[in-house]
Amino acid sequence: MRTTGLGGSAVPVSELALGCAALGNLYHPVTDEAAHATVDAAWDAGVRTFDTAPHYGLGLSEQRLGAALRDRPRDTYTLSTKVGRLLVPSPPGSPGDDLGQGFAVPATHRRVWDFSADGVLRSLEASLKRLGLDRVDIALLHDPDDHAEQALREAYPALERLRREGVVGAIGIGMNQSALPARFLRETDIDVVLLAGRYTLLEQDGLTDLLPEAAARGRSVVIGGVFNSGLLTAPRPGATYDYAPAPQPVLDRALRLLAVTERHGVPLRAAALRFPFGHPAVASVLTGARSPEEVRDTVEQLRRPIPDALWDELRAEGLLDPGTPVPVPAGESPSPKEPS
Repeated sequence: MRTTGLGGSAVPVSELALGCAALGNLYHPVTDEAAHATVDAAWDAGVRTFDTAPHYGLGLSEQRLGAALRDRPRDTYTLSTKVGRLLVPSPPGSPGDDLGQGFAVPATHRRVWDFSADGVLRSLEASLKRLGLDRVDIALLHDPDDHAEQALREAYPALERLRREGVVGAIGIGMNQSALPARFLRETDIDVVLLAGRYTLLEQDGLTDLLPEAAARGRSVVIGGVFNSGLLTAPRPGATYDYAPAPQPVLDRALRLLAVTERHGVPLRAAALRFPFGHPAVASVLTGARSPEEVRDTVEQLRRPIPDALWDELRAEGLLDPGTPVPVPAGESPSPKEPS
């Protein structure tokens, strides 16, 4: 599987990265055995980049990912985790589970927002203990939507210092919006942005600010949420978008996308997986999985050839703007394709 250097760093990322929120029992329980088998299947498919966070299952995702990778040579994969939420033991009488935050785990801990320099150090130290590893390769500020100034003034300088000292190889920010990460690109020296849900076949908000900024500065973007919470895997009434039932106009747009891809004999999820690679700033696409079967299907869809005529019809139908870059055949430069 193709790998790319991340921004200005020496950290490589594989074309497909495994997002490990599901290993933290996202919405539904996953057994330890299934979690391990999922990581093994990704490895066997050539995936060498793995992303987790303390938030995912109150540390369960980090524990399971670390266990699954522990016997792999440490210099053969790239691992990212996140800072900004510290896990603090819950007081007596707390709710019995964490489903209110989306994870089917006991509520043994609670999350405390902390983008201070000390919070960054404490978070990474705790993550390393849960992972059972000696280092992470990428550290990301996690969803500082309501903590932007502290993240800029305190958390970012701490990450920059850790990178300078060689404790981590690359630093960045992971969010579900594009405006604040674009500001970080302008005002800091981050290597990477993990952008979830805002540069997909369904919507391209990231194209207005973040992606051009990253390309101009030689920084990288990893795209998550390419299926928009599942809507682009199987658009139908009741399908989810941004973790809630899709509004009718959004569902209608997804159904129009589906009709075009079906006319070209391409599964919608295959086109959704391939689409972000049209932009030169995109280094990797990150997708979640909770079973080996889901991993293998994702890899199969990513490898499907997408005819140029499909992108042309999406433009003709008004589902992609004329200037939106689309993937080109291997060996050609990933520059915007002129509309036909």
